Amino acid sequence: MSALVTGDAVVLGLRPARLPSRALALLIDMVVAWAAYLIVSFALLLATASLDDAAQAAIAVALFVLVLVGAPIAVETLTHGRSLGKAACGLRVVRDDGGPIRFRHALVRGAMGVVEVLLTFGVVACIASLVSERGRRIGDVFAGTLVVRERVPAGRAASVPPPPPWLLGRFSGLDLSAVPDALWLSIRQYLTRMGQLDAQVSWTMAVRLADDLVARTGAPAPEGVPPAAYLAAVMAERQTRDARRAFGTAHESAAHASWGGGGRGVAGVSASATAMGGTPTAGPVAPGSLGETRLPDAPTRAATPPRTAAALGAPTAGPGAEPDSPPVTGFAPPA
Repeated sequence: MSALVTGDAVVLGLRPARLPSRALALLIDMVVAWAAYLIVSFALLLATASLDDAAQAAIAVALFVLVLVGAPIAVETLTHGRSLGKAACGLRVVRDDGGPIRFRHALVRGAMGVVEVLLTFGVVACIASLVSERGRRIGDVFAGTLVVRERVPAGRAASVPPPPPWLLGRFSGLDLSAVPDALWLSIRQYLTRMGQLDAQVSWTMAVRLADDLVARTGAPAPEGVPPAAYLAAVMAERQTRDARRAFGTAHESAAHASWGGGGRGVAGVSASATAMGGTPTAGPVAPGSLGETRLPDAPTRAATPPRTAAALGAPTAGPGAEPDSPPVTGFAPPA
């Protein structure tokens, strides 16, 4: 699979189209184009039968250029890389970075296609596609394009693990403008694959990426924070800012809620730190918990009334007892 990367350091799982699917799409396009060319040529031949041979030759050349060269260029430009054959086979022409093509890309591909496809009956295009790693023909190389498959089996997308809750919002004032996209891509790839790495290798990579990120931001990493947790927290902050710019504060709150929800974190407890490739640590303590022990507020209980003699099971005076008699305490003197 080709690793196509966008400007937001997102790896696009686009699969380059291989020779069989491209050949089938090209065959469909050529059948449609040649059918249109023959129909229009026959109609013009009947309409220009009275003209001389030079005029008919000029019309034939113009018709060839317009129908077999200009029409495919116009179709790819208007549909952003999806001709009739490519749409039927689930293919699309994109730029090397995964973006949609423009007129200049379609023009270069169409001009080179005259030599690759029309004049050599597709032999040059087939050879170039076979020797290319991503199945590109010469026109794709000159235009900086790539034919990819749009119909791919749905797979389980790798997601970046959430940072510890006590790191959410801690880097809201960090300047991330100097961090290049290549470094963001490396951090994302590490966070999604760190569970598959050896513990020592994972720790070494996390330290190296954290040092690179600190050098770009100009702010040192907090003490006591594992490097992978620091990377995950900064990545979460970047995604939060992207959501804020794109959708507003409502989606930003939803993003915070999703990051702070349940599930496995990156670090902060000994088990998570071990999975990160670091040494097991207890993790930083939440602010406000040092030097002060706070117990949860327990509901107040009503004061228990003093237990009377009746409650203790002692005999009480009958109805005829004197009012001046001392209260019965249950004490019996020795005989």
